[in-house]
Amino acid sequence: MKRTICILTALLCCLFTAAGENLGLTTVVIDAGHGGKDAGCVSKDRKTYEKTLTLDIATTLADKIRSAYPEVRVVMTRSTDKYVTLNDRAEIANDAHADLFISVHINANDRTSPSGYSVHVLGQSSNKNRDLFASNMDVCMRENSVIMLEEDYSTKYQGFDPSDPESYIFMMLMQNSHREQSLRFAEAVQSKLEGGPIKVDRGVSQDPFYVLWKTSMPAVLVELGFISNSADLAQLRRKAGRDDLAERLFQAFREYKTFYDESLHFGAERQGSRQEAASGEDAGVEYAVQILVSGKPQNDPSIFMGYTPRIIRTGDLCKYFIAVSESREEAESSLPRIRKRYPDAFLVEIRGESVTRVR
Repeated sequence: MKRTICILTALLCCLFTAAGENLGLTTVVIDAGHGGKDAGCVSKDRKTYEKTLTLDIATTLADKIRSAYPEVRVVMTRSTDKYVTLNDRAEIANDAHADLFISVHINANDRTSPSGYSVHVLGQSSNKNRDLFASNMDVCMRENSVIMLEEDYSTKYQGFDPSDPESYIFMMLMQNSHREQSLRFAEAVQSKLEGGPIKVDRGVSQDPFYVLWKTSMPAVLVELGFISNSADLAQLRRKAGRDDLAERLFQAFREYKTFYDESLHFGAERQGSRQEAASGEDAGVEYAVQILVSGKPQNDPSIFMGYTPRIIRTGDLCKYFIAVSESREEAESSLPRIRKRYPDAFLVEIRGESVTRVR
């Protein structure tokens, strides 16, 4: 009997080690904005294109991540000067089951005075920042307008009109289960860009960018300066300036990955300790649907759609699960209904406080 318990304990330790490994940040998608027939923003002298700058910075960032983290899969939405639709960019990220989506862009304005970098996540700004949201709407419309380069875009994008503010209303009504993580990475990017070649910090804001809305993972869009501003453009035209920006994005990625891995392994470590104390007794496996991750308590019962929620803390974040069941089939059968309200919801396996996404 003692030998059997030892063997079971060893097997369980292996299981939880594997689960912990699966919870780390293993795939990142880097999106070089625009490309091909879509030049993006263009400098006043028509010599510099946004699509060229974004590809160079994104490629350098990808190389840095691959070099520092060989175990991380890095996927580029484009690695050459080719046109990729907004839907395709999101599908590339979703099909890769990415843990993070980074979209690289350059800003522009009709006036030459605006300058600086800004970081964006999906959402609507608070009342305090409503003026900032209004000022960012023209940026969102411009970035989203590339869908009009596609044939039959109104059908492909289900009637979404990038020039009509009313088209953004339904986008703002959708819940985003990755907002807290997106904001954490966005704040890391903002912090690392400070003191770099682009001098003005325009802040982090929540805005309705289509490509962020369609991705099912933490996602950030960063505008690395204004191509219409002479000081920003001078830095963007310098290879050293672009490399510096890529390095700062990499440092933000490093910081976020450390946080991500540590917070997700926290639950697995605690569960592993409990299993050891239980001398190999399995606490059981449950399945559920994850709908939300938040750093703040969520107490509104309507959020949980009539289910009794399961809440698991990982680091300083709380994960919210509904439709908890010992049967995978039962939990999975609830997904279509839940996704009508939470499009990013996904199935997970729960062992105590250890959570693994079911692919």
